[in-house]
Amino acid sequence: MAEFNGRIGGLTQGYDIHADWDGERLHGRIGGTFNGKDIDVRLRGDQVSGRIGGHFGGFDADGEVSDSHVQVRLGGRIDGDDVRLEISGNRAQGRFSGRLDGKDLNLTLGGQHLTGRIGGTFDGKDVNIQIGGVPLALAVLAAACAYKALEDEQNDAAASAGHSN
Repeated sequence: MAEFNGRIGGLTQGYDIHADWDGERLHGRIGGTFNGKDIDVRLRGDQVSGRIGGHFGGFDADGEVSDSHVQVRLGGRIDGDDVRLEISGNRAQGRFSGRLDGKDLNLTLGGQHLTGRIGGTFDGKDVNIQIGGVPLALAVLAAACAYKALEDEQNDAAASAGHSN
């Protein structure tokens, strides 16, 4: 069993990610006990499927990952986000959530340490994860899932603050 541990975002505006990898299943937690989501994804061949969060307030992950690309849908057909990445050597680059309203994803693997950024200079989040033997494509997908969970939480908090005025 390998450990997958790290952080998406900064010290005060970020989420930890802690999961175990058994060669087929990545299972653990994104965020904290109260403001986080469970992650449970399975990789069978090039097909990945699973759930981030619970039955309510969570999202599915379904698609394909390989040594050369990631093509996965997070969420439903209407209210979801695409993750489309090219992998070359130790680098993963592409888009999360569409061409116009999406975010760039640029991550690099050095040894077992995945670093980089999802999103732009001002609205993006840093990625810093020890992947513990998780395949690069799946590790990058898990980072995108953590980013989406954090972004969803921040958007919900902002909407709640706006309605309380």
